[in-house]
Amino acid sequence: MYSIVYAGRHPLTTGVSRHMHTTWELIYCTSGSGSLVFDDRTITYAENDVAVIPPHIPHSNRSDEGFTNVHLNISDMPLAYTEPVIVRADPNGSLKDAFTAAYYYYTSPSDAGALLLPLYGQLIAVHLKTSQPADMRSSVVLEIENDILQHFSDCNYDLHAFLQSLPFSPEYLTRLFKRETGMTPAQYLKNRRLENAASILAVMYGRGNVSETARMCGFNDPLYFSRQFRQKYGVSPRDFKAGKITDGDSMKTML
Repeated sequence: MYSIVYAGRHPLTTGVSRHMHTTWELIYCTSGSGSLVFDDRTITYAENDVAVIPPHIPHSNRSDEGFTNVHLNISDMPLAYTEPVIVRADPNGSLKDAFTAAYYYYTSPSDAGALLLPLYGQLIAVHLKTSQPADMRSSVVLEIENDILQHFSDCNYDLHAFLQSLPFSPEYLTRLFKRETGMTPAQYLKNRRLENAASILAVMYGRGNVSETARMCGFNDPLYFSRQFRQKYGVSPRDFKAGKITDGDSMKTML
């Protein structure tokens, strides 16, 4: 799952001043239309469009008629986009429902938010990932990604050995993979294991063993797993399983 570190909503608005984020920003236009202005381009959007803005890209938002939206900041998005884009594929409104639900659980005092927010983050990320053109990934990057997805739950999986088996240097593959996905292969593997662990812990809700979950998700060392889980989600696996959450303000990373 992908961490929703902030969720907000604009009522009828005609402009948002120039800013940028350290995470991916996703903007679902719920009504109206407008333009996102970047240093080198301007892109327009309308109702039911989603703007996908990679990290560290300054931008502003303007509109003559006004717009309303739900906007999210999500970390570790596995998208190949390196420039801002507009995704126009939400025929049945399911993505709008996911954005709305994410905003509700982010702002709700309910303990359910800690369990459901990562799931909505994953749902939105997967939806957007399937909307990007397939040719945005090189064949070797797709091969690495597929191998990780097939073997991430195996504690004995040797990612470095797999990279060495390919007809390129591991250093080149690491740079290429990061350029196209935003993460190194090792980071991608670790994130996939942690996301799977969070999915399992979310449905356990007080039941089961954290050490067993760690092994199921490819971690030999439960202590290392707990440290990495806390670093990613801001809460220990045991507390996450019990539905305990962290202070929402501490999760905001918007500049």
